[in-house]
Amino acid sequence: MNPASTAPSGSAAPSDPGRFQDAETIGLVGLAHGTSHFFHLLLPPLFPMLAADYGFSYAELGLLVTVFFVISGVGQALAGFLVDRVGAWPVLMGAMASFALAALAAAGAQGYGGFMLAAALAGVGNAPFHPADFSILNQRVSPTRLGHAFSVHGISGNLGWAAAPLVIAGVAAATGSWRWSMVACGLWAVLVAALLWWRSAALKPPLSGPGVPGVQTAPAAVAKPPSAPSVSALAFLRLPSVWVCFSFFFWSTCSLAAVQSFLGPALGRLYSEPLTWLALMITGYMVASAVGMVLGGFVVKSSPRLERNIALALSASAAMLLVAGSGWLPAVLSGLLVAMAGLGSGLAGPSRDMLIRKAAPAGATGRVYGTVYSGLDVGFAVSAPVFGWLLDHGGASSLFVGAASALLLGVASAAWVGRGLQPPSAAAPGAAQ
Repeated sequence: MNPASTAPSGSAAPSDPGRFQDAETIGLVGLAHGTSHFFHLLLPPLFPMLAADYGFSYAELGLLVTVFFVISGVGQALAGFLVDRVGAWPVLMGAMASFALAALAAAGAQGYGGFMLAAALAGVGNAPFHPADFSILNQRVSPTRLGHAFSVHGISGNLGWAAAPLVIAGVAAATGSWRWSMVACGLWAVLVAALLWWRSAALKPPLSGPGVPGVQTAPAAVAKPPSAPSVSALAFLRLPSVWVCFSFFFWSTCSLAAVQSFLGPALGRLYSEPLTWLALMITGYMVASAVGMVLGGFVVKSSPRLERNIALALSASAAMLLVAGSGWLPAVLSGLLVAMAGLGSGLAGPSRDMLIRKAAPAGATGRVYGTVYSGLDVGFAVSAPVFGWLLDHGGASSLFVGAASALLLGVASAAWVGRGLQPPSAAAPGAAQ
């Protein structure tokens, strides 16, 4: 027996030389990922001010979100090839530069074209993050800590969403100009880029070898056996479960797009509260969602009925959004309900990811996740102008009805996937080979 294997897991650093290197890599990647999610919301917190200053309709403002996510979604597939060719670190640096340029373009915008340019640049910056982040984590982090790395990665994204409305609205309120808030966002991207440059050794691939912590150096072990049957790389697209999972992501993201982009204007119409209060409501939703993601991991362990977990959490969120948008309650109580709706959405997250994992055929997990997660970009791109139009023509309450309805359609998709899954004991032994 290897003596090192008998050491307690909490022993001193010498028995675990890669611990601090892993922590640094996870922290830097989490910071970068949180910044990318922050820039998802570069423009939406400004929508009430842009509508007042320029007379834009909310449908026009929603189209800015569409531009961001169309460019991000298309670019994500292309970025994967770029990361494989030149490495993840230089691609991340380019993404941060694009974010800084996007913020400066927004700060200097004099009309709709300027904001369209800012949205496009931010979409270019966002495109490479999933390929680059996961490439770095898989290359640098020890296999035993990858689960923690992925958790930090997901939670950091939610925290970036939570910070953006508060920072952007707060700087605008403090300076009296939303343009200064855009300058502040650009400076943040520059600071993060400087940190990634300074600590680049924690993000670049280490020298390969069995003695380097966090490096997985057994390509032959993961290669396909020569006798493996040849199967089309696109065969998984014929599986109905893949597209039902895609639809689940699409509908749940439609609801998220309504909250991120238009919750502030909708609550403002219902309750006439100041912009900083409205930003706090969106931040509350995102923070509660991050907490829900943590708690949702324990829910998955204690309740293996994944589709039931999703149904309970998202149905409760839908009900709370409906009540919050009814105008029946005081503003503070409606804000609390919005935050609790975020908690429910977060609780469903781990069950969602596990459900997709179970639905993925053996040998196609990566491709399935890539296809299914593209439902996020499609959901944001399609729904933002639709919800903007609803806010323009249907009133504030219609936005909440639409967001709640999208969650319930997501519940139906999850139930469909769950119904098609066989119990593990009934699975054919050869299916996993």
